[in-house]
Amino acid sequence: MKYLDEYRDAEAVLKYGKQIKKIVTKPWNIMEVCGGQTHSIVKFGIDELLPKEVTLVHGPGCPVCVTPLEQIDKAIELASRKDVIFCSFGDMLRVPGSKKDLLSVKAEGGDVRILYSPMDALKIAKENPHKEIIFFAVGFETTAPANAMSVYQAKQQGIKNFSILISHVLVPPAIEAILSSPQNKINAFLAAGHVCTIMGYEEYYPIAKKYNVPIVVTGFEPVDILCGVYMAVKQLEEGRAEVENQYSRVVDEAGNVHAQNIIKEVFKIRNRKWRGIGEIYQSGLGLNDDYVEYDAERKFNLVDFKVEEPSECISGLILQGVKKPFDCEAFGKTCTPEHPLGATMVSTEGACAAYYKYRNKMKAK
Repeated sequence: MKYLDEYRDAEAVLKYGKQIKKIVTKPWNIMEVCGGQTHSIVKFGIDELLPKEVTLVHGPGCPVCVTPLEQIDKAIELASRKDVIFCSFGDMLRVPGSKKDLLSVKAEGGDVRILYSPMDALKIAKENPHKEIIFFAVGFETTAPANAMSVYQAKQQGIKNFSILISHVLVPPAIEAILSSPQNKINAFLAAGHVCTIMGYEEYYPIAKKYNVPIVVTGFEPVDILCGVYMAVKQLEEGRAEVENQYSRVVDEAGNVHAQNIIKEVFKIRNRKWRGIGEIYQSGLGLNDDYVEYDAERKFNLVDFKVEEPSECISGLILQGVKKPFDCEAFGKTCTPEHPLGATMVSTEGACAAYYKYRNKMKAK
């Protein structure tokens, strides 16, 4: 494909910028779903290279950001138990719960460990048979295969002191929730390339057709994003609504079938609450009946644990693309990376964190 070898070509940045300006005739709102793409856009000023007719809108593609408050509070409650070794990816430790975060639990003496893989938690479970090992299984479709494999291996090896606290969410239902909202103003989407590496992009065809919206699978380099924007704008200007693949050097239509199979073996699709957004129908994963013994919520009687979201933080509106970080009165004042009100200021993929790091000085001027 003609876009295959351009992703590190600096001249291609200017080329696509000029081509977008040449073809655009109407105002268009294009949402990048992935938080990693948001950081590239803000860091490299990609949005500032675009003509005024094209607005990039930041979407809910930050798994840390959309993990609901009640799941954070469940994690904190579990991590505070003396018989528990609580394991997590590092970016979850500073996400604020109702009263504190996991890092505070660790500082107070809780055995909270940062891991790079859920498979490491199985090793810890074997080494600590008298402790309960819980892994915080957070993420989109990208992290689901590894988390599924950890549960599958635990069952195969008869490891009983291991479980996962699940907060897995799925991208396509979130896109549909945005498109069906009365507040929707999105004309096209840049689909997250790493999610499509696992799942492919066949599931986007009915969405594009139903809502008459272009969806372009896009990578993460500045050239990838500008090329994805160009492809989306070209479709919009031509009156097309198709699924296209800019990220063809990595993604194919079918995705990773082996990864999909382990997900289907261990997980089932269920309704899932998103932080700041609320429950989205069939937008998450839970354990299949054959693996339910590894569900930490059931194992520790936390299924009915409910927490209300705080009203001061507008991260939900930011995640839906309705507002941007500068629209929040608390941004950079009562909400900073050192004292965050919401997960979008904590996560390395959060929109508020990106704006604070790369655009805060601009706001001050």
